[in-house]
Amino acid sequence: MDNLESLVIARRLRVPIDAPAGSTPGWGEAATRQLDAALLSVGFKCSAALLERLSRLRGESAVDLGVRILAAVRGLVGDHVQHNSYFIDFPKNVPDTLEFWAGLLREALLDPVAAARLQPPTLNLLTLPGYGHYQHTYADLLAAHAELIQLSGDRVTVLELGGSLESEARELYFSLAGSEVPLAAEDLAALRSLALFCADQPERVPVRENRAVVNEVRLAAGQSLLVDTVTDVLRLACGCSGGDVTLATPTRFRSFRRAERRALLQALDGVATPAKLGDVPRHREQWKRLGERLHPHEYPQFPRAARLFEVARGTRQATGFDSRVEAALSAGRTADAVELLENAPGALLRRLDHLLRTGPSASTVLDAAEKAVTGASGRVLLSLREHLQNRLAPAARRIFTNRYGRAWTTSDSRLPLEQEVLSRAVAILDEEITRRLPDPGELIVDPDVLDVALPLSGKAVAPGLGMLPRGSLSTVDGELLRFFVHWRQAEQRTDYDLSALMLDASYDNPTHIAWTNYANGFAEYSGDLTEAPAPHGASEFINIRLADATQPIIIPQVNIYAGERFDEAAEAFFGYMTRDAEQEGRPFEPRTVRMKSDLRGSGRIALPLVFLRGDDGAWRVKWLHLYLKGHPGFNRVEGNRVTASLLVRSIVERDYLRVRYLADLLRTKSSSARHTTYIGREAPAGLPSGSRMYTPGTLHELIPA
Repeated sequence: MDNLESLVIARRLRVPIDAPAGSTPGWGEAATRQLDAALLSVGFKCSAALLERLSRLRGESAVDLGVRILAAVRGLVGDHVQHNSYFIDFPKNVPDTLEFWAGLLREALLDPVAAARLQPPTLNLLTLPGYGHYQHTYADLLAAHAELIQLSGDRVTVLELGGSLESEARELYFSLAGSEVPLAAEDLAALRSLALFCADQPERVPVRENRAVVNEVRLAAGQSLLVDTVTDVLRLACGCSGGDVTLATPTRFRSFRRAERRALLQALDGVATPAKLGDVPRHREQWKRLGERLHPHEYPQFPRAARLFEVARGTRQATGFDSRVEAALSAGRTADAVELLENAPGALLRRLDHLLRTGPSASTVLDAAEKAVTGASGRVLLSLREHLQNRLAPAARRIFTNRYGRAWTTSDSRLPLEQEVLSRAVAILDEEITRRLPDPGELIVDPDVLDVALPLSGKAVAPGLGMLPRGSLSTVDGELLRFFVHWRQAEQRTDYDLSALMLDASYDNPTHIAWTNYANGFAEYSGDLTEAPAPHGASEFINIRLADATQPIIIPQVNIYAGERFDEAAEAFFGYMTRDAEQEGRPFEPRTVRMKSDLRGSGRIALPLVFLRGDDGAWRVKWLHLYLKGHPGFNRVEGNRVTASLLVRSIVERDYLRVRYLADLLRTKSSSARHTTYIGREAPAGLPSGSRMYTPGTLHELIPA
């Protein structure tokens, strides 16, 4: 229950309260004042309604709940760990890089024991005594730094009063389950926890991976399954076996109980039509392994399910829909391919660009697209709209990203599309998207959210504080920028290196800040740590004085030099802070944290975001959510400069579909209806009862069905 409570607080910034309130304030009022003061120290505060409700709890209940609230928000900003720094005075007194190494070498040579271990000419500087380990305690660090000067520009995030835990969990559950876009791995795990807790089950789950998670609970409860393709059943079997419902990695299936086997085979028999058996070869080996667990020969009442496993074993042939389309396109029979695709609206729209370049006539293809838009999902329509607007002003290179945040670029060799063709295609999409949007009533849009990209996929975005979809832009307030990484190794020595690649406006003339270069005229590095043992792990920082920055592009990155991957470490997260020049304080101050999220994925180099200085001199941050494959070990910022700059440039120059687009369409539908729709970074106080609110945590709910 405590985990669900923390989940609701972290995802919705709402505090669920089940305990009954007293008629008059008790000593819970004093506990509430203490909680609000403690929250303010980490950049949070209670709304007036939450303060009033907490103050009416019994004292013991207020204290217990306050402890849980504080723990949840401290974890959200990364303040649940001790952030020490290798250089105790950082960002002051950071030594020159060469002087630092010379000093370490001099100390080693003066120490007879250490000098005996030095074996020229193969001298590994990273093994010098004192290098890569904290030389002082966390208490020493605190004593060396003045208190943070609190300013009005510091982040203050308001926690709202929620309903009961049951109602708040149900609302979050239905929001995630009903998402029109694929969820991140962390959200899928949250969905599974919520599904086990909530008694009500949604009847519509559009994304198939989410559907598999919901079906796990329905299968255990003996309820009917939400399936309409054979692959839905395969995903469910993988989820029940603790495997990957995305089917990206093979699953080792467990033994199923007889009732489970019957339910799975019955579901298969209901959807295994000849037309859908063509999906089986795509996951042939997985189907063969599943058949060994389900024993379909023991259930003669499900003959279509048995035929499916014959297709998997290769004793029965089945041609898939995609195979027929590809055969037609390969033979140059584009008209036949268009005719086939008219039966699959989403597939037709995903291939629209290719069909327009190779089809019998653009008019015929667009006529088919005009019919298809009514049957495709809102996410497909928006994704195609973003694709087409980038065809209107094509960039030199194309970028491709997968579900893990891994990306690559290539030159754009596609034939251009005529302006009239693109204009008609865009108009068709705009008309259908507008038709699907609800009447917003009175529409209120926070200008700060207009440049946030629409979340057309959430897979590469780990949840956290201040997180926005890839391609989003937001302003950077403050004179000092400081980003940080913290990690704690699980089983083996793990060395992560925080670095910054700095480029000019043409993405050239690189310089960097890292363990090989501690400082330049406007940036300082906190020092290199080469292991992160329990219980405290390790933290590294880079401090940048934005007014003095001579290069307008700053790309922070985290390189795995040695040890565990991001998803293998016990803990790994990245974030950034901003503060004014006159503010003192520790290297890590939670109330100045603007963004923090976990690092994950199989890549060995993380590129979370990029900082950009515009022509107006103002700094902005653009979200990347990228991971580079890198090398098995010894990754350094100097070694990935070309790849990183190409990928970052491709994302910076790409025109992402943003909230501004949907807000403009919503305004055309705005009426005098008695309700309010608010879209912004945070939910404001004073909105009328029953208002629809969309913040970054619920932005996926804006995507039309």
